[in-house]
Amino acid sequence: MNNSPNATIAQSIWPGSNAVVRGIAFAVLGSLLLTLAAKVKIPFEPVPVTMQVFVVLALGLLMGARLATATVLLYLAQGAAGLPVFTGTPEKGIGLAYMLQGTGGYLIGFVLAAGIVGWLADRGFSRNIWLAAVAALLGLAAIYVPGVAWLGALFGWDKPILAWGFWPFIVPDLMKAALAALLIPASWHLIRQRK
Repeated sequence: MNNSPNATIAQSIWPGSNAVVRGIAFAVLGSLLLTLAAKVKIPFEPVPVTMQVFVVLALGLLMGARLATATVLLYLAQGAAGLPVFTGTPEKGIGLAYMLQGTGGYLIGFVLAAGIVGWLADRGFSRNIWLAAVAALLGLAAIYVPGVAWLGALFGWDKPILAWGFWPFIVPDLMKAALAALLIPASWHLIRQRK
């Protein structure tokens, strides 16, 4: 087990010299988790929510910047290629046509969040609940800023952009960020106990 201060959980649970095989395996698994999270809808008012934000934040905390970013990019490449990996696909379209609709900015935000949260995890933020919470909140901001900006650019700022793309989702997304900030440091605790 790799428990160095800069090791991620992914490196700790699968140590060894074959980083390429480990990276490919984790990226494929992570993209499958993102797809599953996109398809499972949780009833919530005023709109149902998915668990994608949780998975993106958790991937960053678990994998570090490079692997988490690569995982989200793999997921987006699968969607761009026409695979029905996104929420609402294939019913609302597939491929780049779907990605350029209202959710496009949030998809860009997923990449940014994976990178930012992962960068902080590479520096030990995933080992402490409070630091993990800071990382998760910064990741959440990285999702919302391009997401809301995309909606404003696409539909016009004279429309109720915050009512469409912020207010209905912020409370459940804060809960998902808190969940990631609780679970990942707890995972480190379990890893240390096994050692």
